[in-house]
Amino acid sequence: MSSATTILPVDDAARARSFYTEKLGLPHRGTTDDGNELLGIDGGPLLELMSVSDGKHSEHTALSFEVPDIEEAVRDMEARGIRFQDYDLPTLKTENHICTTGREKCAWFMDTEHNILCIHQNLGDKLEYQV
Repeated sequence: MSSATTILPVDDAARARSFYTEKLGLPHRGTTDDGNELLGIDGGPLLELMSVSDGKHSEHTALSFEVPDIEEAVRDMEARGIRFQDYDLPTLKTENHICTTGREKCAWFMDTEHNILCIHQNLGDKLEYQV
């Protein structure tokens, strides 16, 4: 395998494209043959925004972006109008929108289509995945 594309369901493709390009700064890479929007950094994985009519979206984190400094990223994103989620659960608690575990710090937010997204900062050794 050489690359991967994450496909997110969206109710309004134009609204979602605006969110991902203007709020998150992802470059627009074009459209698929069936009209779905493609976004992503040159040479990196792609994000495909797939229009759906049923309004069904995942109830878990659909996509997480790695950042070098999560506190700075949260401040920057809030200044661009992104609202972060706060949690106070037995297994998940945020402080200043950030949850800290042994290996990473995470902060969650939703896109305009109610997909749950995350930013994360690795704190220790990276996990290695093999396929």
